[in-house]
Amino acid sequence: MTLSKSTLLAALLGATALGLGANAASAADLRIALQSDADVLDPDQSRTFVGRIVYTALCDKLVDITPDLEFIPQLATEWEYSEDGTALTMKLREGVVFHDGTPFNAEAVAANIERSKTMEESRRKSELKSVESTEVLGEYEIKFNLTGPDATLLAQFADRSGMMVSPTAAAEAGADFGLNPVCSGPFSFAERVAQDRIVLNKFADYWNAGEINFDSVTYLPIPDTTVRLANLQSGDVDMIERLAATDLGQAKGDDGIQVESAVSLGYQGITFNVANGEKGDNPWGNDKRLRQALNYAIDREAINQVVFDGAFAAGNQPVPPNSPWYNANHTVPARDVEKAKALLAEAGFPDGIDLEVQVPNTTVPLQLMQVVQAMAAEAGINITITSKEFATLLSDQSAGDYQASQIGWSGRVDPDGNNHQFVTTGGGINDSKYSNPDVDRLMNEARVSTDPAVRKVAYDAARDILAEDLPRMVIYHQTWIWALDSGISGFVPYPDGMIRLEGMKKDG
Repeated sequence: MTLSKSTLLAALLGATALGLGANAASAADLRIALQSDADVLDPDQSRTFVGRIVYTALCDKLVDITPDLEFIPQLATEWEYSEDGTALTMKLREGVVFHDGTPFNAEAVAANIERSKTMEESRRKSELKSVESTEVLGEYEIKFNLTGPDATLLAQFADRSGMMVSPTAAAEAGADFGLNPVCSGPFSFAERVAQDRIVLNKFADYWNAGEINFDSVTYLPIPDTTVRLANLQSGDVDMIERLAATDLGQAKGDDGIQVESAVSLGYQGITFNVANGEKGDNPWGNDKRLRQALNYAIDREAINQVVFDGAFAAGNQPVPPNSPWYNANHTVPARDVEKAKALLAEAGFPDGIDLEVQVPNTTVPLQLMQVVQAMAAEAGINITITSKEFATLLSDQSAGDYQASQIGWSGRVDPDGNNHQFVTTGGGINDSKYSNPDVDRLMNEARVSTDPAVRKVAYDAARDILAEDLPRMVIYHQTWIWALDSGISGFVPYPDGMIRLEGMKKDG
């Protein structure tokens, strides 16, 4: 007997709902469905967006942000730069302990910075490159001595570089810290089953425990957007992140669901392997004209309409068009198939060329690349789509085992976070291994000035080069869309896409 597509989908939805129903959430457990599974739960080693969502409950940072992108205290209560900008002094919150009972103090911060800067596996080295040394001024006061002014440092401390882990646990576990992470956030690590769940329990000794209203929070990776929404509608999860734009109408039409949104700080696109190992030594890595051809072969506005029902924004830079850091001299290019064909011919491929793109095995990336695939074919670019679980895709990308990746970045408050580590020589997540001394110089210049106008000039000059070299090709900027059970209150949407649990409650 042959089952229809609709019958198979119904069976899948029913099986998933039953599977979750067997462990139905209690009122004191918040269950959040994620688009994918997190990678290693170590702030120094990790790089996934969903991992940062988990960290929001697990690991407090030195600094946080408001929904309006202003820096506010978290573990640091106040800070001040020296007059010449070469030192940053922070006063720290008293009475904070890590989940293993280790006290949080200036010594702990110093140990964290040292780990981030020196651990072999750390991806935070380039983010903290300006920190020459730390100086403990008192039990709750620390000074960061800088190699020069660094306008990005507070933004780094509002992200993974500012996430504090227990020095005791980190010293004992080394590179295996992510198997049993110990931080100081509102929830402590309980268990993890890969591709199934991450469970955190409320930390009774949290410094702001009065704002936490759940006994536990469970994160469930559910890659299929339709299945995620179905589990919310059935009550098996309380909240889903990244509701598909195509499901927005259905969710808004359900009285049991509330929808929240915020424009993101990041982008989605394609990263090319330019020089990362043997696989970087290929026509796409060696000849920028091929990358330019693909850039002209796609219609970004059509992609936004077809894949996202017009809910997102076409893009061609790491910051969105409404950002003050956007370079207006490089607007979103119109589709030009003939120009794409001419570039292919100029590069020596008049009859076309193949390209393998690895893609996360979730609904939206696959839909996106199928549309890109069809558009590119009209110019003679034959794209093969290789679907991978997201953590595997990242691992392969880091190792250079890829030709191109459909991947993006959730975005950072400071433009440095969307640029420096991706395109500078030796950047922490420069998986292209792209290297251009002029780009290095301009990106470093943008870091040391506190004058936005001076920084903008440097970023614009770097964009002139990067628009030509195209180690990564931006396609669109998304809007974060969350769907929640109508009984949830207190959720505040943030442009960084994080789910902050302080103040959130569930009725019933």
